[in-house]
Amino acid sequence: MFDPGRLALFVGAALALLVVPGPAVLYIVTQSIGGGRRAGLMCTLGIHTGTLVHVGAATVGLSALLASSALAFDVVKYLGAAYLIVVGIRRLAGLDRGEAEEHVPRSRGSLYRQGIVVNVLNPKTALFFLAFLPQFVDPRRGTPWVQILVLGLLFAVLGSLSDATWALVAGTLGERLRRSTRFPSIQRYVSGTVFLGLGAVAAFTAPVKQS
Repeated sequence: MFDPGRLALFVGAALALLVVPGPAVLYIVTQSIGGGRRAGLMCTLGIHTGTLVHVGAATVGLSALLASSALAFDVVKYLGAAYLIVVGIRRLAGLDRGEAEEHVPRSRGSLYRQGIVVNVLNPKTALFFLAFLPQFVDPRRGTPWVQILVLGLLFAVLGSLSDATWALVAGTLGERLRRSTRFPSIQRYVSGTVFLGLGAVAAFTAPVKQS
């Protein structure tokens, strides 16, 4: 189905994009430092469950609808921004401390669900699939939607491996940081600021212009 050279180029481009810290990586790193490796891995699982939602949307053409419809784009954009900003404010106010307790099973489930919401409500992810994947689709080599599905799943696998590495490294370093008596206060402000930043990124995301 795929030309080997084109597939290798896709993998290389995807890895180049994934190793650069973005909103999802910042989210995972922040949660890993506060809650440990398990919390970070649970966030990673949630983030890439959300990625699968975008893969499915791209496959059936919903990403194109999102980019072309100002109303749909704005609804998703501002829902995502509002959610992230509210979480950031709660963190800064000290109302969300329980999520950092990795020994509470419910907390892990909460982190997983939060990761899904963070990525599903992030229009940048949908727009990324819209702008990136089609460059590697060749209609002469098979059905386009099948190619988009395969490339999307491959990207999700690569992203999971990359983000899991971030989670493990940050979680390991976090174990040392959490021994500090000043760390809980510092982590709360850093975590809250990161969420507010993610909300700002989502709010100011501009739609991709169709040619």
